[in-house]
Amino acid sequence: MLAMTRRDSLIDRLPPIRGRLTARAPLAQATWFRVGGPAEMLFKPADRDDLSAVLADLPDDIPVTVLGVASNLIIRDGGIRGVVIRLGRAFTDIRVEETRVIAGAAALDANIARASVEAGLTGLEFLVGIPGTLGGGMRTNAGAYGTELKDVLISATIVDRQGRVRTVDAADLGFSYRHCAAPADWILVEAALRAEPGNREAGLARMAEIGAKRAATQPVRARTGGSTFANPPGLSAWQVIEAAGCRGLRLGGAMVSEQHCNFLINTGDATAADLEGLGERVRETVRADSGIDLRWEIRRIGEAG
Repeated sequence: MLAMTRRDSLIDRLPPIRGRLTARAPLAQATWFRVGGPAEMLFKPADRDDLSAVLADLPDDIPVTVLGVASNLIIRDGGIRGVVIRLGRAFTDIRVEETRVIAGAAALDANIARASVEAGLTGLEFLVGIPGTLGGGMRTNAGAYGTELKDVLISATIVDRQGRVRTVDAADLGFSYRHCAAPADWILVEAALRAEPGNREAGLARMAEIGAKRAATQPVRARTGGSTFANPPGLSAWQVIEAAGCRGLRLGGAMVSEQHCNFLINTGDATAADLEGLGERVRETVRADSGIDLRWEIRRIGEAG
């Protein structure tokens, strides 16, 4: 667990901040799984300039972790050391410039989809099927229903660990299937997405179709995250999990969803250790059954309790 003495020494080493700073900030209720320990320091920057200035003066030995809405994340029970940055309202702006949609990293994917359709554009409807924010989705090259972010990304604005702000092309992010090769210390703050002129009513219908399909096939009302494992080449992760007999498997308060077995569920009293341990048990079972080594799609961060 995070030590109080470290917290006290850390706050004295932080540069001036215009945003909000909270010591030992609880994080569990901010995650979709509703598990996890606290942040040693939680920093919510007032705006991009505040973020840049703080990073420029933050001592290099202080770890920095960025959180979105934690829709595809397990925070371990011991919490996260150093400074946890959570981008807030100042990073949620969405604007349309002809056929380009410019969105802040904290904008919800579903809101970007709606804004584009309302502006008479098409091509971004798939985002309504991706839980979470644009920034988090870009970190995993999230995708749904046949389209990935790499297919529509034009450029991204980032702030690096030294506080420098710059705009990079999509190619600089090194996208591949459910992977982004951008340096770990790049904080994505805004992105430009490509769309095409389209029909508003058709776009709304497509989003409704995606939403209905997601509700019918995924445990959207449970304490869950996004897809737990990336699909193996040529296969669906849920198929190999089901074939290995893992549907409904439990560990403590964690369970493999009966509705869609590539989702883990907190049934009410799960710990982060339960969820991560269950995921590893599924991986071991699948490996023994088929020889397939499932790759985690859900991020696991922080320290064990």
